[in-house]
Amino acid sequence: MTATPRRGTPAPALRRRLQSAPAEKGRTDSKVRMAVTLEEAPWLGWILLRALMRFAFMVANNLVAIPSYICYVIILQPLRVLDSKRFWYIEGIMYKWLLGMVASWGWYAGYTVMEWGEDIKAISKDEAVMLVNHQATGDVCTLMMCLQDKGLVVAQMMWLMDHIFKYTNFGIVSLLHGDFFIRQGRAYRDQQLLLLKRHLENYYRSRDRKWIVLFPEGGFLRKRRETSQAFAKKNNLPFLTHVTLPRCGATKIILSELVARQENGSPAGGDAKELGSKSKGLQWIIDTTIAYPKAEPIDIQTWILGYRKPTVTHVHYRIFPIKDVPLETDDLTNWLYQRFIEKEDLLSHFYETGAFPLSKGHKEAVSREMTLSNMWIFLIQSFAFLSGYMWYNIIQYFYHCLF
Repeated sequence: MTATPRRGTPAPALRRRLQSAPAEKGRTDSKVRMAVTLEEAPWLGWILLRALMRFAFMVANNLVAIPSYICYVIILQPLRVLDSKRFWYIEGIMYKWLLGMVASWGWYAGYTVMEWGEDIKAISKDEAVMLVNHQATGDVCTLMMCLQDKGLVVAQMMWLMDHIFKYTNFGIVSLLHGDFFIRQGRAYRDQQLLLLKRHLENYYRSRDRKWIVLFPEGGFLRKRRETSQAFAKKNNLPFLTHVTLPRCGATKIILSELVARQENGSPAGGDAKELGSKSKGLQWIIDTTIAYPKAEPIDIQTWILGYRKPTVTHVHYRIFPIKDVPLETDDLTNWLYQRFIEKEDLLSHFYETGAFPLSKGHKEAVSREMTLSNMWIFLIQSFAFLSGYMWYNIIQYFYHCLF
């Protein structure tokens, strides 16, 4: 008699097929993965080659542009003594060109900027502070790009940045330009605020600076979020996810030093439409919010190597007259907290819809595509390389004369 398999128990042949199925499926998946890998190999190879070419160009660009800037600054020192304002104007133009070169690295990789909110070109000749949320090193590059078409803003701008940037290739340029490097940490806070106060007294007016860029969060979002949320919970403040609660010390120092006061003691300022205002001193605060698609920020490595697919970064501006900003410590702290709570709402809306919400007085969200002139980029890059060649020959000539 032939034994009949029990119900629910596979026959031997069927059991062998079932046992071999995972192995066959594994081999099939492996072949599919191998095929995909082979198909993607040329594309990945091109991405790698392009990244190496971009990096080589960036190194060459730095090797000619930064030393040339330093040489021009040195050779123009007599002008600094005779006509300080003209010297800092020329230095500012060269500084703007250097930042334009950095912006071009992202521009040619397809990392563009879409601007939202109020048009800050209208106040480009006035003094202003930009309060910017901070997610990654690419935030700085994004600002370098989107401020290039705002007149002389970049040339007359002072940056407040982490002290670690002092030791980068661009550190010497920032030192000569007069940017301020701030050291983070509770142990250094009071000392750094005192140094900032002195820095503004010594460099801001004397070098004809107009705008200051400040990241009030005091660090990248991913590093400060947990600490900020714990602080918010302890002090019964809103729970923020896309930004962190700002630190107010640097903002208070800037306002106390740069806001001009009228005879009645109230701060100078006006409405954004009053472009002909003769007011002196700080007049505006520009609340700036940077948003990346899918909340995936761009870092400086991506900006340089260009291995990420073309991406549009979105920047939202809101302008506040300085007369509407409280200067007392507690009121200013609450005002800054409110700005970052609004940033949280702006970013939440953006990540849900892909656009910032409507501005007041508009029936639809209005955005402006920021563009760079390819001809202008070509000219400043050419000037950098020609200057590098010129200074190399000059230094080589004097070297041979002396030795």
